[in-house]
Order: sequence, then C-alpha cells, then structure tokens
Amino acid sequence: MAQQPTAAIPSVRHVLTHLITPLLMCIGMGLAYMSAFMVPHPHHVKVAVIGQGPQVAAVAQAIQSKGGDALQVSTLPSTEAAVAQLHSRDLVGAFVPDPAKPQLYIAEGNSDSSATVATKVFTTVAAVEDKPLTVTDVAPTTADDPTNSGPFFLMIAVSIGSYSAVAAIGAGAAGWSLKRKTVLALGTATAVSAIGAALAGPVFHLAHHSLAAVWGLAWLYSAAILLIGVGLHPFLKRWTTLVMMVLFVMLNFTSSGGLFQPELQDGFFGGLHAFWNGAGLVEGVRSLLYFGGSGVARHAWTLVGWLGVGALAVGAAAIAERRNRMPEVETEAEAEEEMEELVAV
Repeated sequence: MAQQPTAAIPSVRHVLTHLITPLLMCIGMGLAYMSAFMVPHPHHVKVAVIGQGPQVAAVAQAIQSKGGDALQVSTLPSTEAAVAQLHSRDLVGAFVPDPAKPQLYIAEGNSDSSATVATKVFTTVAAVEDKPLTVTDVAPTTADDPTNSGPFFLMIAVSIGSYSAVAAIGAGAAGWSLKRKTVLALGTATAVSAIGAALAGPVFHLAHHSLAAVWGLAWLYSAAILLIGVGLHPFLKRWTTLVMMVLFVMLNFTSSGGLFQPELQDGFFGGLHAFWNGAGLVEGVRSLLYFGGSGVARHAWTLVGWLGVGALAVGAAAIAERRNRMPEVETEAEAEEEMEELVAV
C-alpha cells in the first residue's frame, strides 16, 4: 500500500519569522503606552484669574510663579468671558479670587484629568485664605459617563473593528479585485460605525443626543482606517497588520486625549493630538455631547482629511494593480498571436 505523502514541516526559521510581528507589537505597545500614560505631568495648562485691577494681576502672577511651566495663567475681565472660553475649550479652569467666597469654573466635558489638575491648583490657592473653594462645572458629563472616558472607549471599539477587518479582507478576499475590496471596506465601515453608534446610544447611553452625528463621525473614522489598510495591503502584504497597529493603536490611542489631554502629556503625543484621527473622533464626540457642537467642524475635517489619505492609498494600489496587470495582458496577447500563427501553418 502506497504511503501518503507527509506535509512539509515548517522550518524553525519560518516559524521565527512569523513571530517577528507579535514581538514588535509587544515592544511598540509597551513603549507607546508606558511613555504616554505612566507619568502624566502638566505643562502649560491654560487657566485664568477672573477680575480686573492690580490685585487680580498680582494673584495671577503669584500663581504663575508658583506653577512655573506647568501652568499658563491669564486674566479675564468677567465670568461670562471665562465661561465662553471654557465652552470653546480654550481654558481648563477659571478662578474668582474672592476673599469671602473663592470660586472655580471648570468644564468636565473637556477632560476629567485636566479639570482635576485645575481643581487641585486652585484648592491650594483658596486654602491660603482658609476658605472652601466652590467649584462650578459649566459643561458637566452625564451620570452614564461620569469620568468622560466614554468617547475614548467608543474610539477603541470602532478602531478594533476597523483595523481587524483589514486583515480579514486581506485574507478572505485575496482573489478579489481592488474595486470589490474597496466596496467591501466601505460597507464594513458602515457596519462597524453602526455598532459603535448602538453602543454609544441605546446600549450604554453615552450619547443622550446627537446620535446620528456621532455615527457620522464614527463612519468617517472607520472608513479611513479601512481604506488605508486596503490600499497598503498590496504593498506591505503580511506587514500590513503591524503597520496598522502602529498607526491606529500605538500612536492613535495614546494621542487621542481620551485619558489625558495634550497638556498632561509630552510634546510628541501632544503634537499628534492636533491632527491624528483618534483625537478627531474623541474630541468631535465630546464637542457634540458636552459643548453643543462647538468646534465639531474642525474635528470632522480632521477625519475627512484621513479619509482622503485612505482614498490616496487605494488610488496608489489601483495604479500598482494596473501596472502589474499590463505584463500579463501583453503575455496573453503574445501567446494568442503564436497560437494563431500555428493554426495558420
């Protein structure tokens, strides 16, 4: 009886090559998360002292001198001006140095951690006068999202659904044309963002209003990730997963402002926050839910910009696919000509 051929056993080198990606992910995740989140430290946190005159200016100068680079202290003429800047998210806290009743205005909807920093600073200032500090939150979060971390966790859910779908499309639709893959990617973005909207709305009640707009931001975010992944896959092949993890986990989660705002992180992650797509989604959702939509257009344009990057990546892949197909077409044409010549003979 003839023996069945045994399957080839992968070599040690082959197995080790496949382990490179998870090991690099381990290193990258450790470096990114631990450097971004381990030791948050304030720098140039924008606060203001409300009032006019030399006494208010002296209080502001004293706070600035004591806070050093951790604070950026200004003065504002009125409570109304301070509240307006808190709503536009240009301030973290505004202090009224009333000897009888010191007050602090914050906006928890902007960032729980930044509001905590402002509260600690001005609680110390009020303690000098031995008076309790009255804290007024002008943009409170809801009981369903008391720490203002809901937008961050929403971003994580949509991110995982999006970049893992890139790997699924690359493996499951390997024989498909780029056009079909692109249509599938956009359809997947619709499904992923709909799941995100369901989690944000009826499941966990993060979004008590503006749910359709939250879904729209989530779709822009998801579609950009999927298009970038589909566009990069023809060039990067098996390294696509690692690159997607670097772009949309290691650099993305850490710079999103979901746990710590830029003023509590180092310059690298704070700089990424200005234009990275995770920050666009997190801050856009916060603008919708806690600030009446103020500033949401800027964050939406950030997400549109990333969608444009995805379109460019798909366009580059289409050009490469067309160029790779041309030699095949020429070879087939030559073979047909040879066959016709043989038939004629």
